[in-house]
Amino acid sequence: MCTLSNNFKAQFKNMKQFLLSLLLLGGIAYGQTKQPLDHSVYDNWKSVGERYISNDGNYVVYAINAQEGDGAMLIRNLNTGYELQVNRGYNAVITEDSRYAIFRIKPSYEQTRQAKIKKKKPDDMPKDSLAIITLGRDSVTKVSRVKSYKTPEKGSGWLAYLMEKSAPDSAVKKRHVPDSIKARVDMLTKLADSLIRRSLDSIKGKIEKEEVIAAAKKAVKEIYKKADELEMLQLEDAEGDDAASAGGAKEGTDLVLQNLGNNSSITFKLVADYQFDKFGKRLLIETTKNKKDSNSIGMLLLYNLQEGKTDTIMRGLNEAANFSFDETGNQLAFVAERDSSSKALQKFYKLWYYQQGADSAVLAADKNTPGMHLGNTVSENGKIEFSKDGQKLFFQVAPVQPPKDTTLVDFELARLDVWHYNDDYLQPQQLKQLPRELKRSYTTVLLPGNKEVVQLADAEVEDITLVDEGNADWVLGETTRGNRISLQWEGRQVTTAYIINTRNGRKTKIDNKSYGNYSASPDGQYVYWYDPAAKQYFTFNVDNGTTKNISSKITVPLYDTENDVPDYPRPAGVMGWMKNDQYVLIQDEYDAWLVDPNALEPPVNITNSYGRTNKIALDYVKLDKEQRFFQPGESIMLKGQQKQNKEAGYFSTVIDKKANPKKIGMGAYAINSIIKADDAAVYLVQQSTPAASELYYGSNFANLRQITTVAEQQKDVNWFSTELVRWKMFDGKMSEGILFKPENFDPKKKYPVIFYFYERNADGLYNYRAPAPSASTINIPYFTSNGYIVFDPNIYYKDGEPGESAYNSIVSAAKYLSKMPWVDSTRMAIQGQSWGGYQVAYLVTRTNIFRAAGAGAPVSNMTSAYGGIRWGSGLNRQFQYEKSQSRIGATLWERPDLYIKNSPLFAVPKIKTPLLLMHNDEDGAVPWYQGIEMFTAMKRLGKKVWLLQYNGEDHNLVQRKNRKDLSVRLAQFFDYYLKDAPPAQWIKEGLPATEKGRSWGLDY
Repeated sequence: MCTLSNNFKAQFKNMKQFLLSLLLLGGIAYGQTKQPLDHSVYDNWKSVGERYISNDGNYVVYAINAQEGDGAMLIRNLNTGYELQVNRGYNAVITEDSRYAIFRIKPSYEQTRQAKIKKKKPDDMPKDSLAIITLGRDSVTKVSRVKSYKTPEKGSGWLAYLMEKSAPDSAVKKRHVPDSIKARVDMLTKLADSLIRRSLDSIKGKIEKEEVIAAAKKAVKEIYKKADELEMLQLEDAEGDDAASAGGAKEGTDLVLQNLGNNSSITFKLVADYQFDKFGKRLLIETTKNKKDSNSIGMLLLYNLQEGKTDTIMRGLNEAANFSFDETGNQLAFVAERDSSSKALQKFYKLWYYQQGADSAVLAADKNTPGMHLGNTVSENGKIEFSKDGQKLFFQVAPVQPPKDTTLVDFELARLDVWHYNDDYLQPQQLKQLPRELKRSYTTVLLPGNKEVVQLADAEVEDITLVDEGNADWVLGETTRGNRISLQWEGRQVTTAYIINTRNGRKTKIDNKSYGNYSASPDGQYVYWYDPAAKQYFTFNVDNGTTKNISSKITVPLYDTENDVPDYPRPAGVMGWMKNDQYVLIQDEYDAWLVDPNALEPPVNITNSYGRTNKIALDYVKLDKEQRFFQPGESIMLKGQQKQNKEAGYFSTVIDKKANPKKIGMGAYAINSIIKADDAAVYLVQQSTPAASELYYGSNFANLRQITTVAEQQKDVNWFSTELVRWKMFDGKMSEGILFKPENFDPKKKYPVIFYFYERNADGLYNYRAPAPSASTINIPYFTSNGYIVFDPNIYYKDGEPGESAYNSIVSAAKYLSKMPWVDSTRMAIQGQSWGGYQVAYLVTRTNIFRAAGAGAPVSNMTSAYGGIRWGSGLNRQFQYEKSQSRIGATLWERPDLYIKNSPLFAVPKIKTPLLLMHNDEDGAVPWYQGIEMFTAMKRLGKKVWLLQYNGEDHNLVQRKNRKDLSVRLAQFFDYYLKDAPPAQWIKEGLPATEKGRSWGLDY
């Protein structure tokens, strides 16, 4: 008994020591608090970039990129565990045969940065390299100073890459200087010497010293001027390009064609452009003149990759463009200009055609070709395309442009824009569209071998879509001509569609009263469209000319039932067509329908109302990018989101059977992208949660395996969690939003809260959000990591009441959260940008419950903004109020009361909340005087207001340096008002213009 007792005591002592050790270790581990984010983490924060999967499904290639700095390209075998990393890789391809990975390598970030600091010329800047890797091997072949590379779209075994110019040679090369120049310099030198001597004598003779010095300076300036001319003649760059030849056509560089199988290569000199045919049988090469050889000429070469033979198909060209092979690679078409000098004021391009076996390319069309409309010529700006069967050649024509009048002197010409009430578009929109309109080209067709062209498009019907990959004997034409003026207030235009015969150009009008966009069925039997006004789908039967409403028997809405703007709701969309145009598949909000395009058979809900019953919005996932139609009995993939809990899932269904879709997998994540290997049932997927956004792979979506581990970077960071919160708004309706809490959330503490909002974001519950410098809004990971709670409420709108709708949604959310024991209701703030900024500006006139507010690019005065211009697009803003986001639903003269009621400017005296505005002077969406109106009104009334105006910046900040600056200021502003942090200098004292560029006012 005593022995047992002693043993027990000993065991107890050991156990006690063991448990104590565990507690100590656990205490140490538990006591290691995760660090809050700071602004220094942004640049090196990594994310998954481009990604690819080999056709055989064995390899993935993907990039892990830093926000600012050097990333890496990784190659992994999904079966063996092989992995290879190449720093700074990007722009990758995996060859068609799944044997090679090829990509470019950037110079290091720091190397490029230093070159910019030193203001190096473009030719002296660090250049890309090329990486060639045999998959499964560790060796990397690198080629420096590569400008571009190409591989065949469907062929294998070949790679072509174009080199940069050789690096400039620091050694100066001399050339012969004419005796006349030497004599001129000698004479001026002697003159200067004489004047200097004379100056000494003249001073003794009391000649005015200033006159002598002035004469000497004049002579010296002449010497310097001639010396500059001499230097221009003496110096050449490393390529031997004479400075006097600057401004001419660019000289080509070396093109290397490499056989990846045996590693042999051939180099072509002076190459400007190059292109493989689709299956990698031929390589087209355009060469330029040699600037050192006045007798050299530009040429087009066609290299036969199978035979190793080069044919010259054109000699003596100045420029060629828009190369296009047919499907087989046996036909080639392009435009070329070969008759003008490089400085000609008017150039005429011609269409050229080459067929395999011919001696050279032949002229196919020019401005004199039969069928060409008077005043038109072949356009160098339009696309050239063969029909899939190779029987038609589509190209572009354009009106002949008059030569520039060189007798006019620019500084003597008036510069103005004339606005006219009959213009289709307002002048700002015309100017935005000017580059495109100056290159406007019209589709024309030529049957190879024919001598007559048929112009299909013209100024009356501008836009053409090929049908059945160009094989059909008609094309689809569309125009908004005659219906454009109403774009100013409606935000959309009526489109007229035509069937245009490719044999004779005859047009048949389809419909003249639809706001819809028209499309052709894959086999070319129908034109179909959704009419927003009717909320129905229609088809036009090309054979018999009849129009049918094909969706009227579907009893559920085919559009967004949550639409809350005073305009037609968006359609749910079309999934595609069955083979031979037998059926079209139309989506409603949740499910898919098989619909007869002739409206004879009743529609069939192929997902059996599974989506609607389970509140899962199902969407088709197109895994084969080249698939044009569905096959009978084909199983397709769907992804879905459960609208109540926001979970996402994978489903499959048979395309032409009425049955519940098969659920493959579903969970608390968001599906970002899905890629399928072309020749294997292997998938590369990106999924995200609030804690991670990673790549996965597998042949079964229920059992995906993780590839990347990017989230490791935040393992020591105080991250955040998300919750879906629902509450009752003031109008009695339910709303929902996303609550973001710090990872170290303590329910016994009280937290400051920032409400960020736009419209409806709750479906993004499982999205990943990275720490990043702010383009306009608060960075949620930064603020939650630093002890804030952030809430993003959905907003539901009523026409004519955008401001009060925001109040109903946001303030009710604030009241609801205020009841939570972990919310400090005295320390709440709001922040938003653009439409969100408007709502912030409105709310501070309606309530004082927020301690601070931040509004980016807000409309403050709807009466002045209504008639303004969106300078980014040139569009007038009227449609925005009558039909779109601003949701007034009436003109200014019909309901001025609504414009005034919803404008924060008219209620500025009520504001008590400190307001931080950001509005930039090149804002292309909201005129920045809107921010000025708000600021000056509040300033006059003695309200606490700040305006951040980033110079030369757009609606949202573009330049990263400015984004970093805004991020710091947002943190300082809300820390000051919600955490009692000391105010930064810019908050307390501002930043005088005298300090601009010397101080940023960020110090405390």
